[in-house]
Amino acid sequence: MTTIRPAREADVPAILALHNHHILNSLAIWRHEPASLDERLGWFRERTQRGFPVLVAEVASSEGAAQFAGFATYGPFRTGAGYDLTVENSIYVCDAFQHRGIASTLMEALIAEARRDGRAVMVAAIGLPNEPSCALHARFGFREVGTLRGIGRKFGRSLDLLLMQKDL
Repeated sequence: MTTIRPAREADVPAILALHNHHILNSLAIWRHEPASLDERLGWFRERTQRGFPVLVAEVASSEGAAQFAGFATYGPFRTGAGYDLTVENSIYVCDAFQHRGIASTLMEALIAEARRDGRAVMVAAIGLPNEPSCALHARFGFREVGTLRGIGRKFGRSLDLLLMQKDL
C-alpha cells in the first residue's frame, strides 16, 4: 500500500539521493553535477515556505516499516505575477518501486493540491526521450502544447523539451 504525505526535512536526504540518481543516470534533469544536501535543503525550505507542496510516497515493507518510494512537487512555472496561477510539476519514483502505480498516486495527489491551492494550469516540461513520463501525463489529461528542439545537452547529446499542460 502506498501512502502520500507532506515531506519533512528528514526526507530531504532521500529526495536528494533520488534527485542525484536522475542527474547522473537519466535525461530527466539537465544538470551534470550532483546537488549537495545544503542545496536540496535550501530548495525544500524555499519551496515549502512559499506554500508549494513537496509530497513523499511511502510503501510499507513486509516488516511494516515505511520505505521512501518517491516524491512529487510543483513550483513556479516562470517568474512574474502574471504566472502565479500556473505551476510546473516534478514526479520521481525510485527504480525499486517502478511500475506499481506510485507515479499515478503522486500525480493524483499533486493535482488535488494544485486545485485546492487555486491554481489554473499545471505544466510538465519533459526532456525527451521519456515515454513513461509522457504517457503518465497524457493519462491525466495533459496535452502536448509544443516541443523545443535541441535546447539542452547532456551525455553528449542534443535534447528536446516537450511541454504539456493541464487546465485545472
